[in-house]
Amino acid sequence: MTPARYDAVADFYVSGFDSTGDPATQGLLDLLGPVAGLRVLDVACGHGRITRELARRGAQVTGIDISGNLIGKARKTEQDERLGIRYLHADIAQPGVLGPGGFDAAVCNFGLSDIDDLDAAITEISAALPHHGHFTWSILHPCFAGGKDISGSWPASGSYYDEGHWLAQERKSSLRRQVGANHRMLSTYLGTLRRHGLWLDHLAEPRPEPDWDQAHDADRKPVFLAARFVKLAPP
Repeated sequence: MTPARYDAVADFYVSGFDSTGDPATQGLLDLLGPVAGLRVLDVACGHGRITRELARRGAQVTGIDISGNLIGKARKTEQDERLGIRYLHADIAQPGVLGPGGFDAAVCNFGLSDIDDLDAAITEISAALPHHGHFTWSILHPCFAGGKDISGSWPASGSYYDEGHWLAQERKSSLRRQVGANHRMLSTYLGTLRRHGLWLDHLAEPRPEPDWDQAHDADRKPVFLAARFVKLAPP
């Protein structure tokens, strides 16, 4: 299995990212809608913060992540809270990792930019969904150019059209300075999903909190993107 960047920063990530109240996560949950009784896959689930929220809302949830350290922390929490969550330590981009048609819905909260092989990952996600199953995700907006002390979706020395993995530099981008991110154009995301039978259903661009960027243009730039896609045709 590919070494996981998050293994080395697992404690930092858990301590700093354990809430579901941020605008992007709320945007994802709003687009996802009611999940009671649904079989839901949480892609790049990390230590399970979204996974647990979905389980509390009545879903039958499976979380998958490439980081053994984060999955270990998720499983430890499951032992204490007992929400009935199944966690898989696996690479979502590995062919056949999930099998066909096992879920009603899938989500990925800020994880797509951590996945190096997007096409392979979307192949597996689409295969795991039935006709009319849906995939809802959120990311830092691909068009976000950055703000005061906050890195954008691509390096300040580059451009929107430069795709690839990179390490952030700005002071407030504390996680992305350590694990980096894969920048992709919006057309790349849409085209990849379309190739695998996933069609855009709803799109949201949640505003950040008022003090997110100390009012330096945060309310004038696209910062977050959340989207829901429906499987309407086989790949």
